[in-house]
Amino acid sequence: MSAKTKIVVFHLKELIYTGIFVILGILFIILMILMFSPSRSRKSKTPTEQALYVPGVYTTPVALGNMTVAVEMIVDKDCIHSLRLVNIEEDVATMYPLVQPTFEEIASKVLETQSVTGVTYNRDTQYTTKVLVDAIESNINKAVLREDSSAINP
Repeated sequence: MSAKTKIVVFHLKELIYTGIFVILGILFIILMILMFSPSRSRKSKTPTEQALYVPGVYTTPVALGNMTVAVEMIVDKDCIHSLRLVNIEEDVATMYPLVQPTFEEIASKVLETQSVTGVTYNRDTQYTTKVLVDAIESNINKAVLREDSSAINP
């Protein structure tokens, strides 16, 4: 039995460098796994982070006697940006003087609350308010993001 003694010499400086590189390598691999793995937070967004609307411009016609006015709504994925009456002519403004001021009042409330719920009206404008709120609600229903990720546009 011949035993040859092998002597291994470790230099402290080389051990320290090797240890540092091993630790850095392990940290790099962990960082890469965390960055490129699908995380649960990306998959399950809370309802406030998800899109509410399909961005676009939506219009609904409103019949006023034998004339028609369109209610236009501009939305992005999160909120309603603007509401306005389109194709309102002098004849309409003359025949129905409450339409424009009532619409402006409703529009400011809807833009503030982002909903038609809670829109109040006084007795003098209850029918005008009802017609305009129904048109705005129709636009909101067109713009709402469905589960199949598309809006229903008639």
